[in-house]
Amino acid sequence: MSYLQAIIIAIIEGITEFLPISSTGHMIIASSFMKIAQDDFTKLFIIVIQLGAIFSVIILYWKRFFQTFDFYFKLLVAFIPAVILGLLLNDVINDLLESPVTVAISLVLGGFILLKVDNWFPDTEETITNTNVSYSTALKIGFFQTIAMIPGVSRSGATIVGGMSQKLCRRAAAEFSFFLAIPTMLGATCLKLYEYFNNGFELTSQQFNILIIGNIIAFVVAMIAIKSFIDYLTKHGFKIFGYYRIIVGIALLFIHFFIYPLSII
Repeated sequence: MSYLQAIIIAIIEGITEFLPISSTGHMIIASSFMKIAQDDFTKLFIIVIQLGAIFSVIILYWKRFFQTFDFYFKLLVAFIPAVILGLLLNDVINDLLESPVTVAISLVLGGFILLKVDNWFPDTEETITNTNVSYSTALKIGFFQTIAMIPGVSRSGATIVGGMSQKLCRRAAAEFSFFLAIPTMLGATCLKLYEYFNNGFELTSQQFNILIIGNIIAFVVAMIAIKSFIDYLTKHGFKIFGYYRIIVGIALLFIHFFIYPLSII
């Protein structure tokens, strides 16, 4: 991976991490077009730089993130399903990370869901307008998050929809999704780093620099993207993201089968 390739992928991560369009899916597609998706360091990079984007949440919401221990326990409860399934299905997930076709199909299917979700779970006077969720609600949102282990589903999309299904308003669901991303991506990063070094790989000085630069760029871009997304989501809902997913997913399938084979499995 070159510095330019790393910068491109990091920008994509920063823009897409908090949008319901799958940041991992977009990075897999980008790395496939650049013909670096099979590289073990690329797979590590795609996971690790998500942590940089996630840390932007702490900066933007630091007054609300540093709350009572009860809040952290709720995040832990929501995080548990991903830990269990992540460890059980780790090999399967690693295989899926190499499949642009899986991403394309997930984008299309998820897009149709996003076209309907505003009608299924509308913001009303009865919806919860803050992130002070119950433990049972946190656990249910955590199970929704496990769906995003399939590349292309979107972790933020799955957890926001999960929150809305539990009567959180769009803004509250999005913000809880952002907070939940912190332990989730921290855990995923630690696991990926452990696997990488346990398999005998080492980081060169250039690769180390690339990881640092990638995280910084993802962090800065995500800072800008979060505010824009929250404002848009609150006012307009999910439909535009649904149409985007469907169009991109169909385009990728067309490219793969008729123009340029993206599959690398």
